[in-house]
Amino acid sequence: MTSGLWELVLHGIWVTIQLLVLSGLLATAVAFGIGIARTHRLWIVRFLAGLYTEIFRGTSALIMIFWVFFVLPIAFGWQLVPLWAGTLALGLTYGAYGAEIVRGALNSVDPAQREGGIALSFTPWQRMRLVLLPQAVPEMIPPFSNLLVELLKGTALVSIMGMGDLAFSANLVRLALQQSAEIYTYVLLIYFVIAFVLTRGMRGLERKLKAGLGKPVGRTPEQELRPEPTGVGAGGTS
Repeated sequence: MTSGLWELVLHGIWVTIQLLVLSGLLATAVAFGIGIARTHRLWIVRFLAGLYTEIFRGTSALIMIFWVFFVLPIAFGWQLVPLWAGTLALGLTYGAYGAEIVRGALNSVDPAQREGGIALSFTPWQRMRLVLLPQAVPEMIPPFSNLLVELLKGTALVSIMGMGDLAFSANLVRLALQQSAEIYTYVLLIYFVIAFVLTRGMRGLERKLKAGLGKPVGRTPEQELRPEPTGVGAGGTS
């Protein structure tokens, strides 16, 4: 490929990374907001949070992008640039999936921990911030890592708006060179490299958070429940 075509691909990579970061931040905020709301003591809060989750999990991300970019301006007069339209559509959609991760992790915390917070006269927000979230967040990292990779792959959907992301740029290069196999092989490798970096980074974050709680990474639940050997000869010869 010529230098101009490579610049087009590099620009597409940069746009994809921008979209991934922005929509990932929005999805994280939505996931924690809706996920925590789904554990609220008031049924109306749980109902509204569950309704949001069901609506956005049950609709296509592609159609949501169409709706935000093409229908929103007609219905409400709000015209968003492609980057913000893609960020809004993907963030709201994937945030609904993330909300279920947050809800499940919070519900998996030992009820005795919550009761301990009540015994210490913590407010509900203090119990959430000081007791539940520090124990639940490390358990959210692996499913959040998978969701982030899915979000990365979902960014290719914004090419339908003519946004110059990696998928759109690759298609322009393919049309210019008429070399589909070579171009799309490059694109597959680029997506793989980005996803690999994401998963390694999330793995490191999981290790750091679990180390703060004294939990080793990579052990099965059965191994974590098994007591460590103690006494003379437990680790070999003394």
